[in-house]
Amino acid sequence: MKLNSTPKQDGFYMPSELSEHECTYLLWPERPDNWRGGAKPAQAAFKQVVETIAKYEPVILGVNQSQYSHVLGMNMKNVSVVEISNNDSWIRDTGATMVVNGKGEMRAVDWAFNGYGGLVDGIYFPWDLDDMIASKMANIEDVDRYRTDDFVLEGGSIHSDGEGTLLVTEETLLSEGRNPGKSKEEIEKYLLDYTGAEKVLWIPYGVYKDEDTNGHVDNICQFVAPGKVVLAWEDNQDDPQHERSVKDLEYLESVTDAKGRKLEIVKIHVPNVITITKEESEGVDVVEGTFPRNEGDRLPASYINYYNCNGAIILPVFNDPHDADAVKTLQELFPDRTIEPIYAREILLGGGNIHCITQQVPKV
Repeated sequence: MKLNSTPKQDGFYMPSELSEHECTYLLWPERPDNWRGGAKPAQAAFKQVVETIAKYEPVILGVNQSQYSHVLGMNMKNVSVVEISNNDSWIRDTGATMVVNGKGEMRAVDWAFNGYGGLVDGIYFPWDLDDMIASKMANIEDVDRYRTDDFVLEGGSIHSDGEGTLLVTEETLLSEGRNPGKSKEEIEKYLLDYTGAEKVLWIPYGVYKDEDTNGHVDNICQFVAPGKVVLAWEDNQDDPQHERSVKDLEYLESVTDAKGRKLEIVKIHVPNVITITKEESEGVDVVEGTFPRNEGDRLPASYINYYNCNGAIILPVFNDPHDADAVKTLQELFPDRTIEPIYAREILLGGGNIHCITQQVPKV
């Protein structure tokens, strides 16, 4: 049922991704104007992510009708294949944000979605199927939902500590294509009303060249515990990412969370610069209105775009010298979780990474 109130009014809030999950949702990639080689290389990477998560919790894998028999025939253990029509596979951004209360109840927030900026700077058109995914998730999970018809947001642009603090980037939420005419204060009120949070921390920048999303927070910064975050970092002062990381660090050092705590900040160095090869570029169909994948374009690679599932961290790696340090740092931060590195270049080529293709349902 669609509700006319807000989660905050009803005593619901967005829990931390680190809390226990009932399951994880993903969508199957297939569009040839975003994924090279008819999406077959990306599908292989997605399958590895699906099967890795499924070792730790159930997976609901949504597919378009055209791929349903193909994916069902893979017989993946602990994976339910369901038909969910979609424009592309970024369910973090198009799926429902689940909110909970202290009584063991759950509801869904169905954010309006416009393809990352609509006709101003969106990355594909149409996005009508994607805008229905959150309502379908709510229906599958048999929960009531809140719909923000007059407010556009992607799930990857917010990150919660579960204790009243929300991380966002100014770069994304204040971009022209999402909520033109709304002030920062008006946007913040929507965030607080629909996540149940008490305080929003506005990090200035996302990762350099994260142009598909205008700099989503889930690629630059995540909570690893209340009062503690990891931040994508670049030491090289000649690299444009360095200044962004420094500005974000300075901001995070200057603020407190909803509980009045100063933040502990752990840096995780980004991989060396990754660019699209000629072969990769030529493998993508060129379609007017779709974000291009050109040879030599820099990709927004980051280790922060990992996914927290029950008992594990699903970590994108890139056959890069910095991979080992990222694994080591995260293992130190999560001694009770297994670090599951997955070579994720094929996912990155589509514009995001492992966190972007997952959406959790909390256990209540």
